[in-house]
Order: sequence, then C-alpha cells, then structure tokens
Amino acid sequence: MGQDMFARVRSGSGFIAALDQSGGSTPQALRLYGISEDSYSNRAEMFDLVHRMRTRIITSPAFDGERILGSILFEDTMDREIDGRPTGEYLWEVKGIVPFLKIDKGLAAETHGAQVMKPIPELDALLTRAVSKRMFGTKMRSVIKAPGGGLDAVVAQQFAIARQILRFGLVPIVEPEVDIHSPDKAGAEDQLRTAIREELDGLGEDQPVILKLTLPERDDHYREFVDHPRVVRVLALSGGYSRAEANTRLARNPGMIASFSRALTEGLTAGQSDTEFDAALDGAIASIVAASRT
Repeated sequence: MGQDMFARVRSGSGFIAALDQSGGSTPQALRLYGISEDSYSNRAEMFDLVHRMRTRIITSPAFDGERILGSILFEDTMDREIDGRPTGEYLWEVKGIVPFLKIDKGLAAETHGAQVMKPIPELDALLTRAVSKRMFGTKMRSVIKAPGGGLDAVVAQQFAIARQILRFGLVPIVEPEVDIHSPDKAGAEDQLRTAIREELDGLGEDQPVILKLTLPERDDHYREFVDHPRVVRVLALSGGYSRAEANTRLARNPGMIASFSRALTEGLTAGQSDTEFDAALDGAIASIVAASRT
C-alpha cells in the first residue's frame, strides 16, 4: 500500500466521497441527477452517462483534495479515464484524492434479518487489477435489518473477505450497514459493535481496516473503534438520511468522518450550468466537511 496514501487517509482532514453506484443503483442515481431512463437504451449508454456525471463531479474545482480524502469508485469507473488519465491516477496525481474500488456484486436474499454479499467471482483477479490501477483500498457492503444470526453472518463474511483483500496490500473498507428503518436499530448496533470488536481483536498488526457504519442511534456508540489500533478510520454512511439529517447525526459522533453518496450528490442536476453545479457541490462538500470535523 502506498505510504503517502495511507498517511493521508489515517490523519488527513475531510471525508471520503462514495461515487460507486453500480448497475443496480445507477438508474436511480441518474434519475436524481435529472436523467430519465428513456434517455438511454442499454447498459452501455447508461454507464456512459453516469461516467459523465462522475467526471463532472471529480473535475469540478469544488471537488478538491483539501476537503476530499478519498473517493470510492465502481469497477466501470476505475477502468475508464478522466482527462486522458486512468481515473485512479487522475484522482491521486491531479487532485490528491485516494482512490478505492467497490468490489461487491450486490446482496443475497435476506436471511435471519440480514443480507450477506453475493459471491464475488474471480476476486483475486479483480484485486490484482485494482493494484495495477493504483487503487489504495476496496469497499464492500452488506445490510443488517435486525439483530440475530444474520448479523453475525454478515460480520463474519465481511472480515473473511477483508483478510483476502489485505493479502494484496489493499486496505478494505468493511461496510455492514444497519438499515435506518430497522425496528430495532439500536439493538442491532449493540450486537454489531460486539461482533466487530471480536473480529478486530483477531487481526494482526499488519492488517489495518477501515470501518464504514450507519450513523448510530446512540451518540458516540463506535468511539472504541476510532481509537482501535487496527482501524485506520471510521466512516459514516448516510444510509438514506437527507444530507441535513446525516450531517446533524455525524456531528454528534466525534472521530467519525463522512462517506456519503446520495447525501453528497443531493441537489446536483444535469441541467445546471457549470457555475450552478460547482456552487451546489461546493456547498454540499463544505457542510459535510464541517460535520466531519467534530
């Protein structure tokens, strides 16, 4: 792993932007951006459009390395270019932003109150490509809807794959998301904290991870992970909260920084002029940075 990137992620100020909508979530991202599904006729055209959206965000002067620590990319984005450079190279060399790759292939059906990840075929080959494309780390998402055995299965799978990722010199973002609509969100977060603690305590000194967690019901619930020697950073996902609500909750959890997706791009549309777009993005970034400073 690049030591410059590692130092930037561990101690830098700002937050990590999630620009990693994949095939299943891309149509919604485009709709929110003002591009309807009748604007494209196949997946190739859809991915062309979303890459233009991401390029507009990444090349905006508002999207700067002073406030953005890192950016999580979809595989298609990693394989494309921005201003004639591979996306990961552009982010780091031009913007000073650390690139991550989303590696999961979506969620399995709900079992025992949770959704583990679908199998990730040829993961070793994907991780090898990620290294060649100058990715610093990876991200993978599972979803928890209730306490119970499904939650334990999610955490076990996340950390098993994290260990595989670490063997390639990449830093994994472990993301066991707790659904914000869970009828027992606080109970799930109590169980999740215990399960993560046990997994972290089993990691070696050379096995650093990043945690990406739903903003908790009890403020400062994950403080012990902020201070854990195996944890590089603790990120907060917005999980469907509005940007205002996510920022308010984040500010009550010192040591956590944002890794927002929908909350970051809220209010950005294809029809905005560059001046309007840059101003809207600048305002969003400024508010998220302020909430991440606590």
